[in-house]
Amino acid sequence: MSILTAAQKQIQADNVAFVAKEIIPFAAQYDKTGEFHPYLLDAARESKIFAMAIPKEYGGLDYDALTQAVVLEAWGYGCAGMATTLAASVLSMDSVMVAGTDAQKKAFYGPMVRGEIGSFGLTEPSAGSDAGNGKSTAVKVGDEYILNGSKCWITNGGYSSVFVIYALTDPAAGMKGISAFIVEKGTPGFTIGTVDHKLGIRSSNTVELLFKDVHIPAANLLGKEGEGMKIAMKTLDMARPAIASLSLGLSQRALDECVKHLQQQYPEKAQPGQTLQFKLADMKIEIEAARQLLYHAMNLRDAGLPYSAESAMTKTFSSDMAMKITTQAVQLMGTFGYTTGIAKLMRDAKIMQIYEGTNQIQRLVISRAVLAPARPAVAVQKGGI
Repeated sequence: MSILTAAQKQIQADNVAFVAKEIIPFAAQYDKTGEFHPYLLDAARESKIFAMAIPKEYGGLDYDALTQAVVLEAWGYGCAGMATTLAASVLSMDSVMVAGTDAQKKAFYGPMVRGEIGSFGLTEPSAGSDAGNGKSTAVKVGDEYILNGSKCWITNGGYSSVFVIYALTDPAAGMKGISAFIVEKGTPGFTIGTVDHKLGIRSSNTVELLFKDVHIPAANLLGKEGEGMKIAMKTLDMARPAIASLSLGLSQRALDECVKHLQQQYPEKAQPGQTLQFKLADMKIEIEAARQLLYHAMNLRDAGLPYSAESAMTKTFSSDMAMKITTQAVQLMGTFGYTTGIAKLMRDAKIMQIYEGTNQIQRLVISRAVLAPARPAVAVQKGGI
């Protein structure tokens, strides 16, 4: 069991208070309109929370993995859509964390420290779970790469300042021909396409990115040519627990709202029947199990130990749990659940099973770990690929 330090508890309390003031009162409005929430970036700027993963040497908060999970859980409790904005921006930073040079980190992290956001661009219409089936290309000409292609379902894309984009530098090599690049907003030939309107996390901005003869300085290549998938996989290992954190937050919110509703239906000092009590008990058990699995994975990462399988497990368990618990909460509340704000939690929960790698892909990752020969735990270096 992981016990939070006094500093982590204070960060948790600060973010719970921020969420209560700046997110919960406005979440329903932005969900209804399906609009992005630029006010939130202004509200969070002073706290530098969008720079929580950035090392102090670059002006960030330098939160460890467990502390980041605590923050994202608090935000997920308030609104999974708004929390996705924060989580996806951290995701974009992770690729630079994994493979960026000092100069690249300074350039990429600067906007985040100022309260701006970033995006991660891997998915294409023909390359979702099968990322190696992408069609976007980056051809080197002199000291530049010329990028052509598109990306779809990119979180924060319409509002980001900087992007990490994956493209083929050697199409014949398939996955081994993918490379990663830093691309800045406003680069000629780089435009925003379709804006997606979604079942859940509706306040989160999700768009298509279009690239037509976009010239990128060779200095914006992350790592070496052909290392893109290696960078992406390490990035996703870091990012999947973020989805577990959001799932945990919205599951706790669903349970709390359900309990509040049920208590209002009974006279003072009376309790729901034992059938309802047992269902609530099971919901609480699953939430706490998910929390401990998440904390375990984050402790492994913070200790520099392998955690790829644990990353996949916590994402899978927590997101499946979120879908189950939010659906159960709606069921227990009956018509009130179907017609009031708690239904938003159920709609938000569904994407948790899909983005950052579907849960089918996570089970593939986990099964490979199960079938692999047992290896002793060895500390791994942070950074680098």
